[in-house]
Amino acid sequence: MSYAVITGSASGIGAEVRNRLESQGFDIIGIDLKNAEVTADLSTQAGRVSAISETIEKCGGKIDRLLLAAGLGGHLDVGALVARVNYFGTLALLDGFKDALAAAGGRCVVIGSNSAQMRPVDETPMVLSMLEGDETKTMDIIGDMHAAMVYAGSKHALTRAVRRRAADWGAAGIQLNVIAPGPTETPMLQGVKDHPTISKSLDMIPIPQKRFGKVEEIGGTIEFMFSDTAAHMHGSVIYVDGGSDAQVRPDKF
Repeated sequence: MSYAVITGSASGIGAEVRNRLESQGFDIIGIDLKNAEVTADLSTQAGRVSAISETIEKCGGKIDRLLLAAGLGGHLDVGALVARVNYFGTLALLDGFKDALAAAGGRCVVIGSNSAQMRPVDETPMVLSMLEGDETKTMDIIGDMHAAMVYAGSKHALTRAVRRRAADWGAAGIQLNVIAPGPTETPMLQGVKDHPTISKSLDMIPIPQKRFGKVEEIGGTIEFMFSDTAAHMHGSVIYVDGGSDAQVRPDKF
């Protein structure tokens, strides 16, 4: 019996990948606020602990595939909530499932974002405090910031944190990668489109292909990243954004 664990499994990219892995015969353990095998609020310490323990119990301590897709967008008013879910919640589950992944020689994909490199956030106090793992300090720095000011930083810090684990996790037999989508037609993107002011930022994103991504396209790439064909891909950041990153940063990769 092979288990696939998916956070954010109830909608968007998580739901798309759920369907794909289910069709391959995986037993799915979805983690979400509702409509999932494990219901948990990943913005809280208690929710993270319960999500990890319930999942480990359900899978018997072995995870073959892990997709960390749960996340909140920049259209929300509360930036602190975005940091709690996108960075601290995601990393808590990633680290909490390490032994179960190692036991199965598992593969993990974390959803980042192409926005992680579109702003000079590398050495900002917010990003550095995230990388230090200090949630309290990060919340103090964020204060009442809008989510639009936090989202890219949370994904930037997350991507760096995942890549920092590549050496140790690879030695433990775990394959670990990040996918960095551009704006994709999901409920999160719809929330941005519906926002009276944040929606205007969508028009400022350069996309050579002149369209947003589709969940099938992101889901298909993740399916490939989970496959035997991509078994030597490790510690990589895969951009699926219609060419935005290449246009913004043609000389960096």
